[in-house]
Amino acid sequence: MNEIENLIFDEAKKIGSLLIKWRRHFHEYPELSFKEWKTALFVEEQLKSIPGMTVSRPNAIIPNVVGKLANGTGPTIAIRADMDALPIQEENDVVYASKHRGIMHACGHDAHTAIVLGVAKVIAQLQDHFQGTIVFLFQSAEETTDEQNKSGACYLLEDGVLDDVDAAIALHMCPWLPVGHMQVHDGSSMANVDVFEGTIRGSGGHGAYPHEGSDPIWMLQYVLSYLYSIPSRKISPLEKAVVSVGEIQAGTSDNIIPTKVKLRGTIRSYEHDIRKCLTEEVTKAFALVAALGGEYDVHITRNEPALQNDTRVNQLIVSSIHDLFPQAHIHHKPFGLGGEDFGYISGRIPSSMFFLGCQRENEKKRELHTPQFDIDEQCLVQGTSILAATAFRYLNEEGEK
Repeated sequence: MNEIENLIFDEAKKIGSLLIKWRRHFHEYPELSFKEWKTALFVEEQLKSIPGMTVSRPNAIIPNVVGKLANGTGPTIAIRADMDALPIQEENDVVYASKHRGIMHACGHDAHTAIVLGVAKVIAQLQDHFQGTIVFLFQSAEETTDEQNKSGACYLLEDGVLDDVDAAIALHMCPWLPVGHMQVHDGSSMANVDVFEGTIRGSGGHGAYPHEGSDPIWMLQYVLSYLYSIPSRKISPLEKAVVSVGEIQAGTSDNIIPTKVKLRGTIRSYEHDIRKCLTEEVTKAFALVAALGGEYDVHITRNEPALQNDTRVNQLIVSSIHDLFPQAHIHHKPFGLGGEDFGYISGRIPSSMFFLGCQRENEKKRELHTPQFDIDEQCLVQGTSILAATAFRYLNEEGEK
């Protein structure tokens, strides 16, 4: 470990108890997407207490918070944390369990926010060791979108927060790996996320006389068969592709054939051409209805793009991990077909997100988005150190060019 990594790790360890305190505060008082006003106020107050930090709210109607530390001229790197929780009732029996019924930090955003606050505090103590600017992004609404189909990252981009930023980094809790393990991957690492909503219409009728009308439930079986065959018969098995139906609504009685069936589902992919093919094939699946004597409509909404991790930024993360934690285990594989709106940022500037092992010792893994999700808080100092060291490494290497 060289001098700057030593200093970073020492500063991170000094605030270890504060990181836990912050994380537990956020966990106790979770707020849903676009409603993180108290969380944003807490973050803002903490940032304003840091010497040299300038703090802003770039949008009056979205609770995004931006902090900035600058030391002379040089490149600019952003570090992003998401702040929103999920509509899940917590089942953990812990002193810091959610006090807001039906709302829970089940995806680790409480830890992300605490860690990036910690990075800001650590870097403020070491400002003489870098030239350039570090921007701290505390983002609303990673988990969902508003009526305009925009998430919190969309507003950060629209509000010009990243216009002068050269690169961005972030992390995510990883419950399938223990503390001391990290997951890093170049290129497409999380999925394009699209949502389809379709309606199949028939005439309906009496359940005793199905031959006298047209039955949309009967038509549904052919649509479902086509949908589920898309990844295996229309897309190469070597590609990452998923089509899943998550909701079907039909009927009101056992002896009434309904006039319509509604269904909704998700489409996941990594690459642009596969995304395009999947949406076309989903539309074809519904088009089968016309040949069966029914009518249909289908609407596909494009949500966040695939997370594209920059190879060079990843190299800086990996180097920082090796210098800080020589015994760490780095797993080089993609993160899965979950969605991540950091993909909007990675599509604009060189960016990278890594997954930080947080599985609690001697326990089965507590999956993301479940009522039992929790973390081993030892990971907080690690995450703080890695992000801070990567930011320093980027500024120093870019500044020398």
